[in-house]
Amino acid sequence: MSFPTQRLRRTRRREALRRMVKETKLSADDLIFPMFVVHGNNIKNEIKSLPGNYHLSIDNLIKEAEEIVKLKIPAVILFGLPASKDEVGSEAYASDGIVQQAVRALKSEMPDLIVITDVCLCEYTTHGHCGIVENGYIVNDLTLELIAKTALSHAEAGSDIVAPAGMMDGSVQAIRKALDEKGFHETLIMSYSAKYASNLYAPFFRNGTRSIATFGDKKSYQMDYANTHEALREVALDIEEGADIVMVKPALPYLDIIYRVKQKFGVPVAAYNVSGEYAMIKAAGEKGWINADEVMMEVLTCIKRGSADIIITYFAKQAAGLLLDADRQR
Repeated sequence: MSFPTQRLRRTRRREALRRMVKETKLSADDLIFPMFVVHGNNIKNEIKSLPGNYHLSIDNLIKEAEEIVKLKIPAVILFGLPASKDEVGSEAYASDGIVQQAVRALKSEMPDLIVITDVCLCEYTTHGHCGIVENGYIVNDLTLELIAKTALSHAEAGSDIVAPAGMMDGSVQAIRKALDEKGFHETLIMSYSAKYASNLYAPFFRNGTRSIATFGDKKSYQMDYANTHEALREVALDIEEGADIVMVKPALPYLDIIYRVKQKFGVPVAAYNVSGEYAMIKAAGEKGWINADEVMMEVLTCIKRGSADIIITYFAKQAAGLLLDADRQR
């Protein structure tokens, strides 16, 4: 039928009608909150480039996690800042490493909170790269041994999901083998399957984990942002190797990748709404150029509309709070 029989504005006229026909609904269940844990006590230092996010000692990590549970956010992902660094990232896989300590504390206090651990070496190495360096090159297979060792140490501490982030070939297979051999058959793997070499990570690396590479860049292992088919190949390999959840990172400039991954494979897809995406919205909001809350909710809803089942975002607490407020007002 043609105009005026079909008037699509009819369902937009009132707010209640708009709610009834809304195609994509964001929920706190969709969100994962990243947390940065440090050694020490009574530490809560705001991260300069990620306002509203903090470096937390374990005592304050617990307090923050209690708030997350109250907001009905189901999961957190942990990043650790070590007491010291070395060439092989020893604290990444130490049984008393900061992440391992944090996992044990969280699972003791809040056993129902899903704890995800980032499995990478860059926070722990003096050179800031995600693997073992020989002659200026990141050596894939030697790195796999340490990645698997790190994931196993996280599982032993109680991590529900391990998330290999380094984009090393074969990392999912190496981790799955290490976990299964030690009886951790139920520990999930959420792989950073399509992780692009993005300029949008700068606030995370510079201030969040303080893991800036001391030489070169990460383009020899993270993906070229011009590529699509390569992302699908990466995802296919990770699924074959045993990944339970696959991730696309960053999120907003890569909605096409998120959509194609979901359509092609039909597996749970996570999207990482990264630090640069967060920082731009926060900065523009502080200058009064945009309504930051409204833009935040638009962005997160659109990431979900793009086919993401899970959204890792520094906005998780803020968004979940607004969602709870909206529910109470109805």
